[in-house]
Amino acid sequence: MKMNQKKFWKNFISLFILFILGFAAFLPLYWMVVTALKPPTLVLKFPPEIFPKNPTLVNFKIFFARPYIFRWTLNSAIVAGSVTIARIILCAMAGYAIAKKSFPGSKLFFWIYIASMMVPSQVTLIPLYIIVSNLKMINTYWGLIIPSIAAPFGVFLMRQFMVTLPDEIIEAAKIDGAGEFYTFWKIVFPIAKPAVAVLGIFTFVNEWNDFLWPLIITNTTAMKTLQAGLVMIREEIPMEYALHMASATFAAIPMLVVFFAFQKYFLKGITVGAIK
Repeated sequence: MKMNQKKFWKNFISLFILFILGFAAFLPLYWMVVTALKPPTLVLKFPPEIFPKNPTLVNFKIFFARPYIFRWTLNSAIVAGSVTIARIILCAMAGYAIAKKSFPGSKLFFWIYIASMMVPSQVTLIPLYIIVSNLKMINTYWGLIIPSIAAPFGVFLMRQFMVTLPDEIIEAAKIDGAGEFYTFWKIVFPIAKPAVAVLGIFTFVNEWNDFLWPLIITNTTAMKTLQAGLVMIREEIPMEYALHMASATFAAIPMLVVFFAFQKYFLKGITVGAIK
């Protein structure tokens, strides 16, 4: 009886703590949406309305009426989608090669590559800009996409998952006459769906939210991504908080769609490499 009570209170306290943390994480998102649905004249009202009495879409109407909104959204979709697809393929191939292929210096190469994760991105910003400039990729999709494809975290994630795959599966494919590319693409890659989903979610969210590199590499309004473009709106109209919240809500929608679409794989993939 005492053991059951102890277990009950342990679970209750754990759930209560998780509820508080979840509520704290959800509150900013809720306030963003609520503010976006308020009339502009009521945004600074005190005390604030927790539940808007007269929700309106006028802020979204004003937001979509501004020029370049859909062009910026298209640019972000092209960049985030292209980087996500390319990174998944390249990181999966690299992770497979490091995990299942033996070659001189493979472990040393892997750890040196992973160690590059400790280098802040700001350190490589100027050299990267010079390289992109010399390659004539300033203000182009290539300049936005190519520098973001390589990802040590992606290689590490895929390698950790590939290590857990039984070697017998690959050997059986070779016995059946499957080539290296066929084995990877038709056998290994489908099995790695959980890790691929996690890498895809992280990459898409990161690239969709990326602000600094698109701001630096683009010099025309039409080539801005959504995040870089929204800053221009905030600079032009600094005090329109309802409009800014509407723009932030719009920018958050694709990330939520991607997460909920692949959440079943995400929950499996977060334990990649934890159990062999």
